[in-house]
Amino acid sequence: MSLLFKAGAALSGLLLLGVAGCGQTPPPSASAARPLSPASEQWAKITKGFIDSYLTAQPFFAAQAGRHEFDGQMPDLSAHGIKREIARLHDQRDQLSAVDPSTLLPNEQFDREYLLTVVDRDLFWIEKARYPFSNPYWYLGNLDPDMYLSRNYAPLEVRMKAYIKYARAIPKMVADIRENLQSPLPKTFIELGIDDFGGFADFYKKDVTPIFASVQDPDLQKQLTDADTAAALSMAALKEYLISIRAKGTDNFALGKDLFAQMIQQTERVNVPIEQIEAAGRADLERNTAALKAQCAAYLPKGSIQACIAKESADKPKDGTLARAREQLVMLKEFIQKNKVVTIPSSEEALVAEAPPYNRSNAAFIQVPGPYDHGVASVYNIAPPDPKWSKAEQAAYIPSEATLLSTSVHEVWPGHFLQFMHSNANPDKLEGLWVGYAYAEGWAHYCEEMMYEMGLEQGNPEMRIGQITDALLRDVRLLSAIGMHTHGMTVAQSEKMFKEQAYQDPGNARQQAARGTFDPAYLNYTLGKLMIRKLRTDWIAKRLAATPGAPAASAAPAQNQALWHDFHDEFLSHGGPPIPLLRKLMLGEEGSVL
Repeated sequence: MSLLFKAGAALSGLLLLGVAGCGQTPPPSASAARPLSPASEQWAKITKGFIDSYLTAQPFFAAQAGRHEFDGQMPDLSAHGIKREIARLHDQRDQLSAVDPSTLLPNEQFDREYLLTVVDRDLFWIEKARYPFSNPYWYLGNLDPDMYLSRNYAPLEVRMKAYIKYARAIPKMVADIRENLQSPLPKTFIELGIDDFGGFADFYKKDVTPIFASVQDPDLQKQLTDADTAAALSMAALKEYLISIRAKGTDNFALGKDLFAQMIQQTERVNVPIEQIEAAGRADLERNTAALKAQCAAYLPKGSIQACIAKESADKPKDGTLARAREQLVMLKEFIQKNKVVTIPSSEEALVAEAPPYNRSNAAFIQVPGPYDHGVASVYNIAPPDPKWSKAEQAAYIPSEATLLSTSVHEVWPGHFLQFMHSNANPDKLEGLWVGYAYAEGWAHYCEEMMYEMGLEQGNPEMRIGQITDALLRDVRLLSAIGMHTHGMTVAQSEKMFKEQAYQDPGNARQQAARGTFDPAYLNYTLGKLMIRKLRTDWIAKRLAATPGAPAASAAPAQNQALWHDFHDEFLSHGGPPIPLLRKLMLGEEGSVL
């Protein structure tokens, strides 16, 4: 994951406003002084009403976004509350659909599509996939209390009071989750719930008290103890319930081809046949495999691919993963600035920390404050290996120097952290509140290879091997997601593919195969990357076609450095839309997205 959640909601496809590419629509600031037409005034009211309605219905999302008047409040996750949310979303969709796009300005038309995608995304997961009733993963974004514990948006005592309010709501939420999850559940879903809900129980018991220990208020400390005790007991009971139904677990996790296609269309606005997406993913796997073989021939000339990967993987950070990650972030930021890769819009820095016990289902991820927060640090989290694994598996799980560098690129510079710096700074809050899964993960994954293309560690086969193996991992995610949800591929077959074609260690392979069952949209890493690479090629070609005597579009980035920089800035200036909609904005037409 890296980053699967933005402001507490599962990432999916959204849209944009702002400055349009190729001189089409002026930025909002250019027209801000002009009086609004009656249609625009009405549209502004609809937009404000949509945001207010969404934040009120999803107060945890609102607090994550930096609207701290909602601190401590939790959504109603009962069956009745979910039914009411479905009705609210349909009502919002009806209101948006009733607006005639021809009466709107171009940027307002994009706003409309943006909001329709927000609605369609939520309705898909809740109403069509029915994940509240089968998938523990759906709940995790509404449970992480990180904002109260590590975001310095308010004094510690203020955040402690908000956390206590949050913790007091946990037993009711757990009761709703227990009621909603309808046995039998898929085996991998049960194991996810056991691990993550159990992680929350341990977290409430052991990890919260030290964070607020400096608050000198005995009454607040007692309230904290009481709230955490009740929260821990409820989570432990939920874990025990899931253990009790473990024997009834099934292998019936697949969405099926029809729902899977709807997922791609309704959450990302990608209208491409699954077969074409699968073929593109397989072609990228073959491209990266060939590149890996070439690098290994230089790195370990007489060794096998497996021996080459083993040698690269054995080169672990000497002073520990966290310390090395901090050093890498300094180097990466300097590289971006020196090579003019993309604009860095502020002086913010990301912190590095060990991932909390309740959120270790991915090796690394970043927690980014929302668009209403200011001056609040982001945290790049790196997970330790699972202590239940064998010593060999734990050692293998620790990232190598090369893999860690690729991960730091993905999570921080110029990946998620920089991307959210841009989206959070966007004057249109729509673009900061909702950023798409394929957009965010596609950009972060795209950056891994793009940084190499721009010169990072070129000539160092070990670092290139680390980047390629990360790309192979994402390629196999795409093929596993499609295979498991549309072709009847088993978890064991997916795990085997991760080991044999992505060269993953047993622990990672097991974790990645399981994730594909409860997070079918993790194909968006590669899907998003491929759409961005295609957009970059087409955007640069269009620019060069309008410039007599310019180099060919296929020229190395060093020859088109300014264009690559401009493309990256343009791409990041529109929030986090579905990439097909962004293509239309930047090119004037959607064309072929892959």
